[in-house]
Amino acid sequence: MEAVADDTANTATDDPVVRRLADQVRTASGASSALRIRGGGTKDFYGGEPTGAPLDTSELRGISSYEPTEMVLTARAGTPLSEIEAALAEHNQHLAFEPPRFGPSGTVGGMLAAGLAGPSRAWVGGVRDFVLGASLLNGRGELLRFGGQVMKNVAGFDVSRVLAGSLGVLGVICEVSLKVPPVPARSATLRFSFDQAQAIERVQAWAGAALPVNASVWRDGTLHLRLAGAKAAVLEAVATLRRTCGAKALDDEEAAVLWGALRDQLDPFFQVPAMTAGLRLWRLSVPANSAPLALEGEMLIEWGGAQRWLRSSTAPEAVHAAATRVGGHAALFRCARRETDFLPPLSAELERLHRSLKASFDPHNVFNRGRLYSWL
Repeated sequence: MEAVADDTANTATDDPVVRRLADQVRTASGASSALRIRGGGTKDFYGGEPTGAPLDTSELRGISSYEPTEMVLTARAGTPLSEIEAALAEHNQHLAFEPPRFGPSGTVGGMLAAGLAGPSRAWVGGVRDFVLGASLLNGRGELLRFGGQVMKNVAGFDVSRVLAGSLGVLGVICEVSLKVPPVPARSATLRFSFDQAQAIERVQAWAGAALPVNASVWRDGTLHLRLAGAKAAVLEAVATLRRTCGAKALDDEEAAVLWGALRDQLDPFFQVPAMTAGLRLWRLSVPANSAPLALEGEMLIEWGGAQRWLRSSTAPEAVHAAATRVGGHAALFRCARRETDFLPPLSAELERLHRSLKASFDPHNVFNRGRLYSWL
């Protein structure tokens, strides 16, 4: 487990904000009381109900280092994603996995803790694929460092990647180092009229044909496909798909609105009105080539078929069963009232591993109780 405790972890750090957070953690640990880690608060809806006294990371802010030629950026956890993306744009670089921001106060720490990625995920990788290193305050108030700030740092058990999607149950993320590749030279978005089965089949075929596919989304009989990469490859693919499939091209402004709304879930499809009893938004992860699922409700499909969003009042048991039958799983993403764990049950072995990691990092169960699983 590639972890090194900071030299001053058990006493104080040079950073007054980290020192304050460490003191708050040690006080809570001594009293076995709960803390609720919160940065921008944009993901309070996600996972189990937040509980405990607030531990505010918003002051832990700023880009620590940025080396455009090395394509590496390091930022403190409370740094807004908008600030990071503005700095990257000056050097024509980006967060290739397109993390959803859920508003202007979304932070890089929350991005890592949630582990969510946007439209390009299936083709470029997810959050953990771009994390080079991180620092973390554990449940004893110790500052731990994992990984590094170079792309060759791959030795050992990479705990910094384990933090992706952990929802803060292991500790307080203080700093994150990321790979930040260049923006593709050219991109284009095409629109097709396909039913759900046709859309899944076509995207799978195009991906296998080595077209520069970068994102896809299907909804209500319409498939949108984004191509990105070298200019010649994109232009050739556009010409081929327009000629063979009758594709229509979106202009750059239309495309930016479409993918931006999808990334940040601004479309009404993703919202669940507070007074709509029984309506839930599900995130299903299934094999990309799976046939359409026999579930009632509205469906939106991303990642070439691998991520399927379901807006439905169907019973949770039926949704979980449908995903399991095709070798996938379902997560409850939004609902008016949180009545169950948002993730499916784990096997006994995976539950044991989760409990072991929690005990190692947070022995007094201080952080984000019940946020990932009700029993964690």
